[in-house]
Amino acid sequence: ARLVESGGGLVQPGGSLRLSCAASGFTFSDYAMGWFRQVPGKEREQVATIVYDGARQYYADSVKGRFTITRDNEKNTVDLQMNSLKPEDTAVYYCKVFGGFAEPWGQGTRVTVSS
Repeated sequence: ARLVESGGGLVQPGGSLRLSCAASGFTFSDYAMGWFRQVPGKEREQVATIVYDGARQYYADSVKGRFTITRDNEKNTVDLQMNSLKPEDTAVYYCKVFGGFAEPWGQGTRVTVSS
């Protein structure tokens, strides 16, 4: 599996960003996908998950109502729309494929929420 994240950057509190993860090397439409985030000194946190066909999504309580995960099984991408961003959303965001892969993670994209 190969996952490449993009879309991170610096945004002011209250702003929005859209992260994207491009997947290759596996049958994308067969697997659930997720977004996680990590800050230094803390464990990687699961932010949002979407099932293989996009029919159901799950969110961490900390992002419910602000973040939306979507996928395009034609383009092999999974996106995370992040609205009403807060300083505590600052982290490196990672894309993950759920399955028995040796390398299920992308390299990450950094999101900084600061004025």
